[in-house]
Amino acid sequence: MPKLSVVMPIYNVEEYLPKCIESCLSQTYKDFELFLVNDGSKDNSLDICRTYEQKDTRIHVIDKPNGGLSDARNAGMRVATGEYIYFVDSDDFLERTCF
Repeated sequence: MPKLSVVMPIYNVEEYLPKCIESCLSQTYKDFELFLVNDGSKDNSLDICRTYEQKDTRIHVIDKPNGGLSDARNAGMRVATGEYIYFVDSDDFLERTCF
């Protein structure tokens, strides 16, 4: 069980999503799971998520109908197994030592 669960709500952010995911994966702290919660995106965000899920076992994709930011965060929290939870917005990126 990882120490940290990272929950990323996603809605129509295909332009920013790869940079955000890469910034999570390049963290110096590696003991985390990353939940990409697709909240009913109508662009290619879900495809991007699925591609990353195939590349890294720490990534888990949740695909759900649109319910808003809080609903997407709650969906990620329900399956998180880490002792701590960190929320990251899908149009942001993190410094390498954020975690």
